[in-house]
Amino acid sequence: MTNYVRIFDTTLRDGEQSPGATMTSAEKLEVSRALAKLGVDIIEAGFPAASPDDLEAVRRISEEVGNPPRGETDGKIPTITALARATKGDIDKAWEAICGAQKPRIHLFLATSEIHMKYKLNMDRDQVLERTMQMVKYAKTKCKDVEFSPEDAGRSDPQFLYKVLEQAIKAGATTLNIPDTVGYTTPNEFGSLISEIFKNVNGIENVIVSVHTHDDLGLATANALAGINAGARQVEVTINGIGERAGNASLEEVVMALKTRHSIFGFDTGIDATQLSKISKLVSNYTGIPVQPNKAIVGANAFAHEAGIHQDGMLKHNLTYEIMKPEDVGISQSKLVMGKHSGRHALRVSLAELGHSLNESELDKAFIRFKELADRKKVITDVDLEAIIADEFYRPRDVYALDGLQVACGTMGLPTATIRLRGPDGKIHVHASIGTGPVDATYKAIDAIVKTQATLLEFNIHAITEGIDALGEVTVRVQAKMGTQTMDAQKEISYPRVYGGHGADSDIIVASAKAYLAALNKLIVAQMESENLPFPDLDVTLVG
Repeated sequence: MTNYVRIFDTTLRDGEQSPGATMTSAEKLEVSRALAKLGVDIIEAGFPAASPDDLEAVRRISEEVGNPPRGETDGKIPTITALARATKGDIDKAWEAICGAQKPRIHLFLATSEIHMKYKLNMDRDQVLERTMQMVKYAKTKCKDVEFSPEDAGRSDPQFLYKVLEQAIKAGATTLNIPDTVGYTTPNEFGSLISEIFKNVNGIENVIVSVHTHDDLGLATANALAGINAGARQVEVTINGIGERAGNASLEEVVMALKTRHSIFGFDTGIDATQLSKISKLVSNYTGIPVQPNKAIVGANAFAHEAGIHQDGMLKHNLTYEIMKPEDVGISQSKLVMGKHSGRHALRVSLAELGHSLNESELDKAFIRFKELADRKKVITDVDLEAIIADEFYRPRDVYALDGLQVACGTMGLPTATIRLRGPDGKIHVHASIGTGPVDATYKAIDAIVKTQATLLEFNIHAITEGIDALGEVTVRVQAKMGTQTMDAQKEISYPRVYGGHGADSDIIVASAKAYLAALNKLIVAQMESENLPFPDLDVTLVG
């Protein structure tokens, strides 16, 4: 038992299961690089048996992020793990995907609650015990590092759970993860469950105990911390708390709770907290899921103070109403440091201070975007620069790219949008449409060119910075007509897929068009992959 808590990030697996959070392989690779830079100990890169694309994404992450070039790491190489059901086919695919990593891990799961065993698995207790032993042993023949999760442990009979965990230990599991799969338990219950596991499971002292909590009752972070206090030394989390249903325990909340209240908890992690704000925005942009303003640690209002009493206290001493410094989590205070007269060198230095190291070609692109924005905006803040970098570099190259947009709207006449897109064949396509408003007209014009069957589910817009010349940020989610995903070994279920998109511009209509195109491009790529059709190279342009 030590005071070091391993951070197991499952943003790319459990987090991606959020409706609309689907990411391309290139986006997953970039997020995994950011996770490695953040300092996570284990990256759950995906579920290889789910699809060939997921297997390929995990393989690339294993080979590239799991094998950092000499000099590009501080000595900490993350473990790359892949999820697998307790079947040989899943285990084989998981191993195929992660075998290229320096530190690979296979993560098996099998349900142990009565309701899951009866209605989902159609297995009795003896069969679950036998399957656990067989499949952990089989995984061990492939990989020396094996994690086992008894799904829905929070609602399992404790005595049976102890037996399953003992079988997993005997078969060679090195980590035992205890999931509160449906977010059912309270902190007292979950902490007690972990304590009792340490008391009643033979051989538990020879493995790492992990916790995986969900937020259905808003208790994920509290339950994770209770599990750590009870002896768990690995915690499974996601960026921004995204995940199935109400989401997972939030990485930033767990890490900052341990850091800020170190005198109470007494535990350490290897996380560079100054990267939290940046990776939060990256994940939000890629998934198209905005961070709520009042989100702890990384929300827009997390360090904002409006009440007069609070403002008075902050002016006298910031500790009156802030238990953390914004800089601790990488939130820079808006500074008026750049404008239209700033040059390339000043831009390079400003970006370097924000953690972005650009080569000459990348700096040229960023400088063009910077000048375009500076012509429309008096001052450029750090937040504006982050938005430029995210919009210009941290996204796949487009199947359809915005080449021009003109909108006419107001009280006189019909809202009309003329859109010009560059297609995958390099040809220019132009179309004009009318709508109920400028955004509606723009989206109808895009639909007329792209001809992809999709429904707009969600549209969010907010100003990144203050003032009437603020940079606008738009996130959308669209739903495809139909898709497929294998849910278990026996059956395939059809369901409508959801894709997110993000766009930023000082013109909110342009930002809206960029966001919608980003979501449609993801949909197009997914459809082409499912039909094994050729499509343009969509690799991301990497920064830093």
